[in-house]
Amino acid sequence: GERIKENQVADELKVSRTPIREALKQLQTEGLVQTIPNRGSFALGFTKQDIQDIYEVRAAVEMLAVERAVSRISDEELGNMQEIYDMMEFYTKKRESKKILELNRTFHGIIYNASKSRFLSQVLKSYARYVEQTRKVTVYNDENLEQIYKEHGEILEALKDRDLERALEKTSVHLDNSKARAERQIITK
Repeated sequence: GERIKENQVADELKVSRTPIREALKQLQTEGLVQTIPNRGSFALGFTKQDIQDIYEVRAAVEMLAVERAVSRISDEELGNMQEIYDMMEFYTKKRESKKILELNRTFHGIIYNASKSRFLSQVLKSYARYVEQTRKVTVYNDENLEQIYKEHGEILEALKDRDLERALEKTSVHLDNSKARAERQIITK
């Protein structure tokens, strides 16, 4: 509901108002900003229904990606995931949530690519910005870091074992927990 002041944003970013207007149009197209003539632009944020919708789509598509990845993931991709997971441990201990957010994105990206489906990867990337907004809120909250780290480890172990049932179960638990974390953080703001 907060009003977005074009002049203020332009001054803060040291740019003209034109790119700010274009960005606001894009955000309006994405349903994140409402522009009211003669009043201005206002941030809409996420509602509980938005979170539910985002995670329903994410679960459907990501579960399919995991299902395909279990049999198609290469040893090199698993090695990369292990390196990312090891870095997640390091940054979890240091409480560096911004770095964990990047590693989280890369971890899931490997799964998407391991599905070996260009279409599936494209679908996942097409709504990634919405998932990213929910991740920022949940990952930046220090109380979630240990649990997020643990959940990724369980997914990684299931993929290493090429255990389809366990990989789907652990991914489902991770997505359910991610959704609950997002709802707690976003809805209470």
